[in-house]
Amino acid sequence: MILFLTKLKSQFHSDSTRGKVVRNVFWAVVGKVVTLLSTLFVGILVARYLGPEQYGLMNYIISIVGLFTVFSTFGTTDIIIRELSKKNVPKEVILGTSFLMRIALAVIMIIGICMYLYFSNESAETSILILIYALTSIFSCFDVIRHYFTSIIQNEYVVKSEIMRTMLGAGIKIILLLLEAPLWTFIAALTFDFALLAFGYIFAYRKKVANISDWKFNKTFATLLLKTSFPLLLSSAAVVVYQRIDQVMISKMIDNTSLGYFSTAFSFISIGMFVPTIVIQTVSPILVKYRKEDLHRYEVESQKIINIVTWGTIVLSSLTSIFSYYIIRYTYGVEYLAAVPVMQILAFKAVGLALSMIGGQLIIIENIHQIAFVRNIIACFVCIACNYILIPRWGIIGSAWATIITVMFTGGIANVFIPRYHHILKKQCIALFLGWRDLFRIKQIIKR
Repeated sequence: MILFLTKLKSQFHSDSTRGKVVRNVFWAVVGKVVTLLSTLFVGILVARYLGPEQYGLMNYIISIVGLFTVFSTFGTTDIIIRELSKKNVPKEVILGTSFLMRIALAVIMIIGICMYLYFSNESAETSILILIYALTSIFSCFDVIRHYFTSIIQNEYVVKSEIMRTMLGAGIKIILLLLEAPLWTFIAALTFDFALLAFGYIFAYRKKVANISDWKFNKTFATLLLKTSFPLLLSSAAVVVYQRIDQVMISKMIDNTSLGYFSTAFSFISIGMFVPTIVIQTVSPILVKYRKEDLHRYEVESQKIINIVTWGTIVLSSLTSIFSYYIIRYTYGVEYLAAVPVMQILAFKAVGLALSMIGGQLIIIENIHQIAFVRNIIACFVCIACNYILIPRWGIIGSAWATIITVMFTGGIANVFIPRYHHILKKQCIALFLGWRDLFRIKQIIKR
């Protein structure tokens, strides 16, 4: 163990590619852990303060805006990281073009939300809260800065900003709790979190790179970005729908109290997802390089990543499911115990999402994403149909099973119907049945 830690420390301080990856993973993990624990801790306090009904309403507002948010990104996230990693186009052009596109799309998204509210039967109070939270789409446009640091495997600079934002945001919410503030102030605080994050990204970029005033808009690159990302938009839209529509349907078909229970169970799922998310985002630029220089190495390394991500998530999901009663009982309290059976099922959503994320990343890297939207669109209909059938019969338990069916379908089963993705499905099957062995060899993998 001492030798392993010594080796890991030497890798951390190394200037090699593997050393950069180790440092990147370290800072990404630190940032994500701080954010998750802070968000979870404050979220528990807010949920206990608001009660299931108002807590459910708050999550309904977040879900409604989330359904529209995909149009403000236009599915460009992975494309931007890929183009920045290639370095074929100046970073100023990539960042400037993508940023201005995101601003324009965010404005269009807010207009779309206004139109939805006009034709819906939402109350005036709920409509105002939705519009307040919709402003997060404007601040989220500065995510392009994070994409840049991800592409050069230097997450340290933005993670420090994210940690500061997380701690300050948590402090603001705790003050609101002490003041016994109403629901709208917590929605405003969530929106302010995104503003703080945007300012943090700007500060990190100015300190380590240059001024954002150097960014340039390029019509040719904008056209390429739109053309390349359009299939991903359809795919991302479908993903957002099947990840958010269940909460909207629960609110509409049952009530906000039930949504409060469901959201409580769902809040712990992100803990099981943070490790695979970080690993996938971190190794993506490296896999792009391997595929360009050594196809055999790319195949070997990508299989190892799928194995580790899949089984790491299975272990975390199993532990979450087993201890779900104690997790809910001693965090959210007895008022939320109705969330326990939901959490026991939803814990395994992380496995399907991990398979979907790593498979989707390989599809992007291999530039075969043009028809990726097909599996997600089908999964979207599967999700809506399952929720429509199961919610009236089994309530939020039915919705939990609908979620598992959906993520497993889009994560792997859908690849059966797309011949170009059969090799991705093969890797996923190998990971599910044989990937556990790489968990015991992770020390050797890191050493190499």
